[in-house]
Amino acid sequence: MSWRLRIRHVTGFTYDGMAHTSYNEARMTPQSMPGQVTLHSFVDVFPAATTWRYTDYWGTQVTVFDLQRGHDQLRVTATSLVETGLVTYGELPECDWDALRTKRDEFSELVAPTPLTAVSSDIVGEAAHVVAGKSPAAAAVALADWVREHVAYVPGSTGVRTNAQEAWALRKGVCQDIAHLTVGLLRAVGIPARYISGYLYPLADGVVGEVCEGQSHAWVQWWVGDWVGYDPTNGCPADHRHVQVARGRDYADVTPLKGVYNGALSSHLGVTVEITRLA
Repeated sequence: MSWRLRIRHVTGFTYDGMAHTSYNEARMTPQSMPGQVTLHSFVDVFPAATTWRYTDYWGTQVTVFDLQRGHDQLRVTATSLVETGLVTYGELPECDWDALRTKRDEFSELVAPTPLTAVSSDIVGEAAHVVAGKSPAAAAVALADWVREHVAYVPGSTGVRTNAQEAWALRKGVCQDIAHLTVGLLRAVGIPARYISGYLYPLADGVVGEVCEGQSHAWVQWWVGDWVGYDPTNGCPADHRHVQVARGRDYADVTPLKGVYNGALSSHLGVTVEITRLA
């Protein structure tokens, strides 16, 4: 099944007074890759600024811009047209634990913990029981579902700086936390894993032409002979409703909008995502 989706994502900052200069990076352009093609994407900045693009180390397209004049608000709007679900994969190549161990150097950055994904030895010990006797492919799904069973999805319960260990202690979090925990545990048992950010179309059977409120979303990919996408928050494979924007070790590698500025204190403008299924 393939879908064509139009996505409008608005985010930014407001300032208590004036910001005199700012330097910014936006990761808001969906990737083109097997199973997903970005037909069109445009990032608009207010106040107006010249933008340029580059592809970062992890393969994410980054829009860069700076403002050298006073402004009391920064608003970034990304509009994209994307086709998803274009490829259906067959069975993955056989990959056992011995084969994974031979890949540790190749995937060294994706089997090492980060400040946002590191978990205690106690949690890793529990995870080891979950994967015992399973192949890497089955173990990865089991771990993701185990995290979902133990950590409730509660919007607003954590912040962007919450790490996996803190979310585990709370036993609740948002999709970012559930993805961080899953990635951390996958790496701890020796399965390379990366953090994915993007959008989720919220309806299983969307009406063509209907605009709906979408979501900025996070899920994971693990390597068990090939990269496999899985949404641990919803307990399902990443499919035609998932639009991938960025990938990396954790949220710090994929932040949609970040930068530095000189001026008054700022607050987040908020995020709105509108998704329309066109076909």
